Amino acid sequence: MTAAARKAWRRRRPSGPPALHTSSPRRRASLLRGSSVAGQVFVLEFLLVVALVAIAVVAMVLSARTQVTADARHRARAVAAAFAQSPGVAEAMTRGNPTAVLQPRAEAARKTSGVDSVVVFNTRGIRLTHPQPELIGKRIVGPAAQIRKELAGQPITETFHASQGRSVISAFPVTGPGGKFLGGVSVGVKIKSVNSEVDQRLPVLLGAAGGTLVVAAGGTTLVSRRVRRQTHGLAPAEMTRMYEHHDAVLHAVREGVLILDGDGRLLLVNDEARRLLQLAPDIERRHVSELGLEPHLEKLLASGRTVSDEVHPSGTRLLAVNIRSTGDAGTPTGTVATLRDTTELRVVAGRAEVARERLELLYDAGVRIGSTLELTGTAEALAEVAVPRFADVVTVELLDPVERGEEPSPPHEAEVLRRTAVGGVPEGHPLFRQGEQATYAPSAPQLQALRTGQAVLRTDLSDTSGWPAGYGPEALRLLDHGMRSLITVPLRYRGVTLGLANFWRTRRSELFEDDDVAIAGELAARTAVCVDNARRFTREHAMVVTLRRNLLPYDLPEQDAVEVASRYLPAQAGGGGGWFDVIPLPGARVALVVGSAVGQGLHATATMGRLRTAVQNFSALDLPPDEVLSLLDELVTRVDLERGPSADSSSIAGSTCLYAIYDPVAGHCTVARAGHPAPALLGPDGTVDIPEVPLGPPLGKGREPVETAEFSLPDATSLILHTHGLLAHDDQDRDTSLRTLRHVLATAPDRSPEETCRSLLDNVLPPRPADDVALLVARTRLLDPKHVAEWEVPFDPAAVAPLRAECGRHIEAWGLEEAAFNAELIISELITNAIRYGVPPVRLRLLHGRTLICEVSDGSSTAPHLRRARTTDEGGRGLFLVSQFAQRWGTRYTTRGKVIWAEQALHDTPAGDDATGDSLLGQWDVADW
Repeated sequence: MTAAARKAWRRRRPSGPPALHTSSPRRRASLLRGSSVAGQVFVLEFLLVVALVAIAVVAMVLSARTQVTADARHRARAVAAAFAQSPGVAEAMTRGNPTAVLQPRAEAARKTSGVDSVVVFNTRGIRLTHPQPELIGKRIVGPAAQIRKELAGQPITETFHASQGRSVISAFPVTGPGGKFLGGVSVGVKIKSVNSEVDQRLPVLLGAAGGTLVVAAGGTTLVSRRVRRQTHGLAPAEMTRMYEHHDAVLHAVREGVLILDGDGRLLLVNDEARRLLQLAPDIERRHVSELGLEPHLEKLLASGRTVSDEVHPSGTRLLAVNIRSTGDAGTPTGTVATLRDTTELRVVAGRAEVARERLELLYDAGVRIGSTLELTGTAEALAEVAVPRFADVVTVELLDPVERGEEPSPPHEAEVLRRTAVGGVPEGHPLFRQGEQATYAPSAPQLQALRTGQAVLRTDLSDTSGWPAGYGPEALRLLDHGMRSLITVPLRYRGVTLGLANFWRTRRSELFEDDDVAIAGELAARTAVCVDNARRFTREHAMVVTLRRNLLPYDLPEQDAVEVASRYLPAQAGGGGGWFDVIPLPGARVALVVGSAVGQGLHATATMGRLRTAVQNFSALDLPPDEVLSLLDELVTRVDLERGPSADSSSIAGSTCLYAIYDPVAGHCTVARAGHPAPALLGPDGTVDIPEVPLGPPLGKGREPVETAEFSLPDATSLILHTHGLLAHDDQDRDTSLRTLRHVLATAPDRSPEETCRSLLDNVLPPRPADDVALLVARTRLLDPKHVAEWEVPFDPAAVAPLRAECGRHIEAWGLEEAAFNAELIISELITNAIRYGVPPVRLRLLHGRTLICEVSDGSSTAPHLRRARTTDEGGRGLFLVSQFAQRWGTRYTTRGKVIWAEQALHDTPAGDDATGDSLLGQWDVADW
């Protein structure tokens, strides 16, 4: 509304407060007389309510009458049938004096059912019962046709007018044996007047009608007040004149006007706006999105935000747009937009477009740069964003300490610059190669930027007057490859220079200007923050990986059971804590372990170290796999309980482990797992199998017992143990990875474990593993039966000497003459102790492999241990001799007792050669078994 229109409207408004704020009796009477539209509507509503009430009363009366009659007929028929068929009625009618029996029952039925009469009559129509005893013995009365039907034994229900009013009578026959008609039961019910029903419902109906009229009157009053408030109390003539005045002004101005409601629909548009926006004639009440405007104008008008003189292109025109809200306090909100043709401001629009493109560039840079924590990926993201929108070629060069995750220190000119990312040139370009060392002349702009920490602009490299001393050869080389303009910006964060970002433009583009330096600086600043984050991550990741590799086995131990190879690949994102171990066990057996710790970073690394140490300690007890995992589960649970409920982020529950024991003497393998992938078996013939190993809950997550799987393995069978990281993370891709693993293993079963590891990582490993990859490949060996000797030992001390001599001959037959004496001494002491302290049966087994192993088993469960012997003791030094002459010795328990074993090195000097004197023997004693 223009200022002139507002003044005219104020002059036409009546002085004083508006009449709509009063509520005089005259105004209310005017409304009721129907002098206004609202009053006329009220009269129409009143007549309509009266008509509806009359119709409802008539319908109510008819409904009540029908309902009362139907109820009386149903009740009379039900009582008559029930009484006629009740037990004892037919029998009483065949005896003498039936009235004495039936009269009390009929009265009781009448009072109970609420009917007016229950009359029993015989075949002659003589009443046997009646509410009035003086009428008993008289004939029944009524219409002749009705009485004939009753005496004929037909059920009837009739409505008739009696002296007491409208009544219903229902008769039902009483039959005896064989269906013989004995009489009937007639029940009469007086139909109630409908007045009582109408009297009950009529107040409700009238109350509802009155309430409706009250609501209608109130609504009419509110609508009338609202209309007067919206029209500001203007009379129709005044409103007509105001509309004509506003319409003339609206279409006469040379400025486009659009008025939108709060939902974005067009309420009003003038001729100038139609011309500027090329709108169709019938567009009123359409949404902004349906006007066919350009997307940016449509978005601007639909936003409803306040705008002042924003320039937007529309076709070949440039429009200055102003938008204001039309809503005052308490009124609906809309917007009014004015448009002015400012086509002559094309230069301004050009600058606005450049500014918009730069803002979009910076926005995209903020989104894309820093989406990864890799130094190379962060640098490449800057090159991808800036080429070709800002520069034709971009190179990002980082100082060498940054590549290692370290923080560089000045002077930076002495540091090596490594070209981390190149964008805009083909791979292998002679000028810029990714990964090479970047070398510059001392006067080059790049080294100047490193020294000063400020951006350097070389607008035109072909301008020789701007070349510093000694820069000529390098500038000529750049010009020969098409480089024309340069901005080099140091990557600085927290006052530390991390590298350089170089922006180049070639001959086909415009030269860089001073305004471009600010954009380049903003891009470099955002990149520097992300590079520093990636540098910190690189440092921490390298530290974690180094620590993990140090916690894993340096060299796999030599043993006779399997030929083994391993691989460990840390996850690029720092996730998981995969680990493995190969643990030699007594009896030439070996334990193969693979596990994965939950968490990331140092937490997962610490967990990995704790689990591996715990497994080694539990393995020293020589327990079966299920017991080792049960102890490991208890350890994890106890550690989490010690941390308390507030340390969920550092919980180690959920770690997984697979533990397998292989015995090369019997070719027997026992496996148990807790939340870990099952192993794969590659047979010598190329068959690949994933055995069914019962899956236990992850460590610390379940209270269920761990189960084991046992199977025999032929010689040269490969066991492939791995963590989850080897296979794809998604279920569907995991199935594909398993099929690939089977195929890779089956194609070349004769590969060595090293070759198998290499092939699996090359063909099965996902491009970006979600977790650490720990891979263990073990090819089984069977111990030659000729290198195994067993004896049943009689439970008699006298049998020790002959058995010792026989063992000596057997050892010499193996070509171990040098070890025979010490072996006989160990065998003698172990058998003597077993006979003296153990229980039968006693067995002896010798194994010849890398070491000579002596095992003596008996049926007891007690174990010996060393203690200091007294000088007066005559014995008790046998186990000390065993410990001196054996490389290692120990005890393991079986289901039938225990095994005392000792390993003797075959090529090293025994540890006890220099300690066999009585002075040394006197220091130790053996405990009771």
